[in-house]
Amino acid sequence: MKLNRRLVLHAATGIVGLALLPRVAFGQNRAETLRYVTGNNINPLDPTVQGSTRESFGLSMNVYDRLFSFGRKKLGDNWVFDATKIRGELAKGYQISPDGMKITITLRPDATWHDGTPVTAEDIKWSLDRAVSAKSLAPPQFSTGSMTSTDQFRIVDDHTIEVTLPQPDRLGLANLCVPYAIMINSKLAKQHVTADDPWALDWLKSNSAASGAYIVESFKPSESVIIRRNDAWKGGADGAMPFFRRIIIQTVPEPATRANLIEKGDADLAIDLAASDIPTMEKSTKAKVVSVPQTNGFTHISMNTQMAPFDNVKVRQAIAAALPFEDMFKAALFARGRRLYGADWTGLPPNSGFPQPIPLKTDSTRAKKLLAEAGMPEGFKTSFAFSTGQAATAEPLAALLKEALGKIGIDVDIQKKPDAEFNTLESEKKMPFFVDAATAWLPATDYYFRLYFTRDQRWNFASWKNTDIEQISAAARFELDPAKYDEECKKMIEVFAENVPLIMMWQPNHDAVMAANIDGYTYQFYRQADFRDLKRV
Repeated sequence: MKLNRRLVLHAATGIVGLALLPRVAFGQNRAETLRYVTGNNINPLDPTVQGSTRESFGLSMNVYDRLFSFGRKKLGDNWVFDATKIRGELAKGYQISPDGMKITITLRPDATWHDGTPVTAEDIKWSLDRAVSAKSLAPPQFSTGSMTSTDQFRIVDDHTIEVTLPQPDRLGLANLCVPYAIMINSKLAKQHVTADDPWALDWLKSNSAASGAYIVESFKPSESVIIRRNDAWKGGADGAMPFFRRIIIQTVPEPATRANLIEKGDADLAIDLAASDIPTMEKSTKAKVVSVPQTNGFTHISMNTQMAPFDNVKVRQAIAAALPFEDMFKAALFARGRRLYGADWTGLPPNSGFPQPIPLKTDSTRAKKLLAEAGMPEGFKTSFAFSTGQAATAEPLAALLKEALGKIGIDVDIQKKPDAEFNTLESEKKMPFFVDAATAWLPATDYYFRLYFTRDQRWNFASWKNTDIEQISAAARFELDPAKYDEECKKMIEVFAENVPLIMMWQPNHDAVMAANIDGYTYQFYRQADFRDLKRV
């Protein structure tokens, strides 16, 4: 039976479909309205509170200003973020002291909040204090830039703030660009604080106190958000104003429905379609696909290095040698992405960038030899897990992994786990062998290693403990000499490649599917749409 696409959208979301919203509700014509469909929920509006989704991060980048933002650059024919270039949003400029321990930030004198009141240094001080003090997601992130205390933020005058660091941290300034670094209208937020909630976390879940490019007009958690352009916005690159006057964001759970809405012209943009739908959309005359590898992320197969037999480096090396990398890449992603295996270097890598291709190749003879050297010539039994949410790509990967490891005597029990259970087991370090993905907002090699390969914490997937990595990553964080920093990073990558705590697989493509007349899409480090750069041509 053929279903009316508008009714499909209505049923999928439980609210009025995009195509059914009357033009009078927009106040602008169709050309100035962008309609965005996502399979996930925007809930809540404050990206720093527990339960924030990646979609919440993306929305907040358009609604809130930060002091700074990353620039963007061309990668082939497409735009991607550029973490090496930092420009002001609410900040007019900055100066870093010669010792690298003091950042003096000058605010835009004409910046205003959405309610029309001026942005002041008092607001910025309160926002920064909140970022390091509130019981939220922000303090751990800010600590990666050595910002941990309210004493580090000082008001110099009405439009100048001083940030003092205990050491010249390479990521101090960069942390003021991330989704958690929202600058808040403190006078408005303070009207909603309580003794139990001194930072208005509860009120800001469903309300905004912002100054950014767009103003929240309607917010229905888990259903839809409508935002309108802030015509008083001053934070754009070169003072540019966003093209779109209104953005309609709607949750549409089924990927096929989202694809159909783009094809039929009832939606303008989707970024989370199924990989299997992308080749069809690439052939469409009404839509186009912008595909960029997730340059600051990676898919990995992790082994718990604190559990036998994965505490044996030769076992980890044997598994890496047995995997049919290319077959897995094609089966899981249709070869849509960047390979992180198959490199030819030995010893130090050719550059200090990370992630980069690691010298791992399929070699079953070597795999059997390594397993014998590990004292397990007959193999062993283990389990391999993935989450339900990853099933589309993880199931074909897991099937090929089971087959390949069976050939060298390793009997693998595949376990498909509900997302909540998988995340809990991963956090508690109770899974021996699994597949997952990771993304770093700040794509610096030392940051990757500190975040994913050191300490007893959530994101050290492999529970890896290596003294060399701990010492080198700690030193690299504060190393300001570019040549010494590169040397330290190359050494960490060499140690990582030798020890194989986890197996780097690939960087999946970030596929943005849009109407043929949409231009300017930028791949951002938080993997969501930046509406400020988009336009209709």
